[in-house]
Parts: sequence; C-alpha cells; structure tokens
Amino acid sequence: MKAIAVIPARYASTRLPGKPLLDICGKPLIQHVWETVSRARGLDEVVVATDDMRIAHAVQAFGGKVCMTSPDCRSGSDRVREVAASLAADVYVNVQGDEPLLEASAIERLRDVFTEDASVQVATLCSRISEEQARSPHQVKVIRDHAGNALYFSRAPLPFVRESGESTEFLGHVGIYAYRADALRGFASLPFSPLEQAEKLEQLRFLQAGIPVCVLEVPPMGVGVDTPEDLERVRAVVRKRRRAEALEKLKYIRLIITDVDGVLTDGSLYYGPDGECLKRFHARDGLGVRLLQQAGIQVAVLSGRDCPALRRRLADLGITKAVLEQVDKRAVLSGIIERCGVSAEEVAFIGDDIPDMEVFGLCGVSVTVGDAPDYVKTKADLVLESFGGQGAFRELIDLIIDLHRIEK
Repeated sequence: MKAIAVIPARYASTRLPGKPLLDICGKPLIQHVWETVSRARGLDEVVVATDDMRIAHAVQAFGGKVCMTSPDCRSGSDRVREVAASLAADVYVNVQGDEPLLEASAIERLRDVFTEDASVQVATLCSRISEEQARSPHQVKVIRDHAGNALYFSRAPLPFVRESGESTEFLGHVGIYAYRADALRGFASLPFSPLEQAEKLEQLRFLQAGIPVCVLEVPPMGVGVDTPEDLERVRAVVRKRRRAEALEKLKYIRLIITDVDGVLTDGSLYYGPDGECLKRFHARDGLGVRLLQQAGIQVAVLSGRDCPALRRRLADLGITKAVLEQVDKRAVLSGIIERCGVSAEEVAFIGDDIPDMEVFGLCGVSVTVGDAPDYVKTKADLVLESFGGQGAFRELIDLIIDLHRIEK
C-alpha cells in the first residue's frame, strides 16, 4: 500500500497571518511539522501543499518537497485532492500544518488502520482533553459511537454537561486525517455541508453525506497553534524537549570545542598602557577543564581572536588544541575534530554569537551562554543559565561530568 503525507499550508490565517512561517526555536512552524511527518514509518513521500511562494521558498530551503495548489481551495482536504491529481497513492494522510507537537507514532497509527481494516475509508485522531479545554472554541471536540466512528465534531462543548458536577469524558480532535484515494476523489463531488460552513470543519462534509469517519484515540500531544497564546505554549514545550534531547547527547561527548570571548570571558576587552590586550577569565573554569581531562574528555579552543593573555591562559589549563584568529570557523572545525580522533556526534560546541551559529549544526550538541542574543539561543540545542565568563563553561562541564557518571 502506497501512502503519501500531504501538509496543507496557507499564509492567510485570520488569527495568525503567516502562521506556517512563525519561528519556533529557530525553525519555521512548518519545518517542525515536516520533520515529524518525515520520521513516521510507512510513508512513501511527504509533500507540503501551498498556494504561497513565501511558504514554498521556506520549505525548499530546509529540503522539503512542495506542490503548488490553487488559491481557491476551500479546505485542506481540497488542497490534498489537488496533490492527489498528480501524485498517485492508495492512501493520503492530511497533516495540518499547525500541529508542531504531533508525534510520528500517531501518524503511523492512522496509516496502519487502512491495512488493518479494509472497510475504513476516512480516518482521523482524537485525544482526551480537560473540561476547560472543551470550553474553548479553538479546540475542536468529537464524540464517537461504540464502533469508534464519529457522531459529530464541534467547536462547542461536546457533550454538553447539563448537570453541574457530573463527570464525563471529553475528546479533542487532532488535526490529521487520512483517506483512501477513492474517498478523497469523491470529497469534491460531495455537496458543501451547511454544518461545515457553520463550524468551519471540513470533516463534517463526510458525516453529513453519510460517510463514516473512523476516530482513533491517541495519547495527548499538546496544543496546535491557533492563537498567540498557543504559539508561546508550543515554544516552551519545544525548548523543554530540545534541552532533554541535548542532555541525552551530552552523555556521549568526548570533545568540547569552545569559543573564548563571551564564553570563557564576559566579552570585555581591556587594553594596557602599551596597548596590550587583557582578558578576564573565571577561575572555576580552570578546575573544570582538569576534571574533563581526568574523565578522558578533550578540550579544544576555536576563536576569532588571539593575544598573549589568551595563550597564557591556555598554557595554564593545559589546552594544546587551539585554532586562533580564525573568522571562518566552519572551515577549520572538521580538522579539529579529525585531529582529536572523534566523530562529529561526539562533539559539543559552545559559542555566543553569529560566527558560532555557523557551526552549530556541524556537531553533536550546540551550546550557548545565558546572556547570548535571542537569535543565537533559538539556534542552540542547549542554553545555559550562567553568563559568559561568569561560570557558563563550568556549568556545561558539570553537566557533562554528572551525565557521564550516571551513564557509567
């Protein structure tokens, strides 16, 4: 069975214009969705369907495939149907472009139901939500029959609890659908549903035409992005996930490469009466370097500046692997890694400014300091609490030492 995932994405959102391109921790929202869908097993292709060249260019920039569709599409399903006209498949999975917290396992569950049950023509997902969430018109609710098919979808509280204090189960709709090819082709020929028009929910066109919609329950995965408040909640979740992933990778680090100004120092430059450059280092970083060396973890320095004060500090710390006065850090990073005899995945790089961002994606873990600019923090895997020159490097060292100790 051939399955293609299509991510409809339009620019003209009423509540959040340009929503697919909104930044979430250094990546546009649409990229987060695309990366999740691409991790799901059982999909032969992943395509973003849009009518906006700004979205198309952004998707192409991160390596995604784009299919341009008509601006007259009335729904995401209509946009998926246009893609199906040029890309043949047995099943099409329609993943809403505003669900960055969607799990790949949920997509797999939806795809698999079509091999498990030949009678299923249209399917979607739901998860349990609180009563407070059920009151929000931004959260679509669903109720099912005993066979697991949808009875109705609504933005209103569903079911309505008449007696106060009476407990009930609320199911929130998850913005992902899948259809067999025939069901998708037939969607356009179905009469436009008054319920669909009232609720602004395309799945109601199937229900009002008498076509069953299978609804599978999956664990809660977090909010979609419909409002500015949703966007901030999603950003917080993504930051937390990235930190957890970075800490897991730190267990396997064998080499730390560090910038100097703004990391080992606070970025200040002092000049003596004869013009000599002086720098202020943090004493606790020195002990940390020795702890790393005792643990068999190497330390190297990659800096755009050079001065006698820096060379003296490196000599005091016993750091022999250093590339100084190097503006283009990308050009020399691989050479440092090779000389140290490790793989890129075993390297943590810590920096604080634009030249450092260029190498963030070339090593296992990218790290920045607590006082780095926001545009640097969004690109780093791990943001430390301490500031540059005020214990940030030691904070990273302590994290690595503790994690290595736990792993052993």
